[in-house]
Amino acid sequence: MDINRSANETFSSHFVTESSPRPACGEGAMPLGLPRWLKRNIPKGNGNHFTARLVESLGLATVCEHARCPNRMECYARRTATFMILGEVCTRRCGFCAVKKGKTHPPDPTEPHRVAEAVKTLGLRHVVITCVTRDDLPDGGADHFAQTIAAVRAVTDATIEVLPSDFAGRAESVDRVCEAHPDVYNHNSETVPRLYRTVRGRKANYRWTLEMFRRIKARFPDICTKTGLMLGLGETYQELFDTFADFVGAGVEILTLGQYLRPSPDCLPVVRFLPPEEFEYLADRAKEIGFRQVFAGPFVRSSYHAGEVYTSVRHGHPS
Repeated sequence: MDINRSANETFSSHFVTESSPRPACGEGAMPLGLPRWLKRNIPKGNGNHFTARLVESLGLATVCEHARCPNRMECYARRTATFMILGEVCTRRCGFCAVKKGKTHPPDPTEPHRVAEAVKTLGLRHVVITCVTRDDLPDGGADHFAQTIAAVRAVTDATIEVLPSDFAGRAESVDRVCEAHPDVYNHNSETVPRLYRTVRGRKANYRWTLEMFRRIKARFPDICTKTGLMLGLGETYQELFDTFADFVGAGVEILTLGQYLRPSPDCLPVVRFLPPEEFEYLADRAKEIGFRQVFAGPFVRSSYHAGEVYTSVRHGHPS
């Protein structure tokens, strides 16, 4: 059966399909109006203020703030956040990201303990730690990552999910993080291979990402592996299905799929908005291809409800 044709017939009455004309990904694409399913109410309550004040008082950064995540208010209201270590300035210029670029500073040796204090104060049962990319450091920041994992382990029995950079393909840096025994190793592919340079920049390499996951599964089989993709950047169904198969073949267990939302005018434009039912379809296909768990939806991000997603895999619950 022609998968792409079948999918197009299924969804043709709802949205633009891959056979329909699309603007190019990047400069010259027309801005799209926000569809109704991407409009929602701001959560009520004081939990978001508590989380924001705690993060600020400890001098910490969160990707929620710096990447302008649309779920920030919801997550803060639930007293959870994704901590961003190794500073607030990134050495790369990915087309989708709003995190600051420019001159970096040496890693702060007190940061691991401040992250641990925040985790303990918030009472997190599952903590997600990510970072800016630090190509200026010999190990890409891997040792600092490992120290942060150790600091969190010392004060809580929360499960730990790490979301490092690609370390520019340095296998020894991946090993250093894994030797600290995170429960989940997450690295987002973000897009399909054809769009890698446009979306992730010249320094990113799809092959590195696949080889990294193969290495983790071969050397650290107890660590759960996870990746995520942003949709709406011009990818096709067949490219997605091929990418799904690549990551299943590399041993990745969890996949997240979310809508790309342009965080600033300097970032890539959205090529199209996918409705919720299309995310459901793609999640079903991804599970058929072999992922143990797939979490998909317009507002899904790799760390969104990450604890529940990991628990479902650990306990063998269906996705």
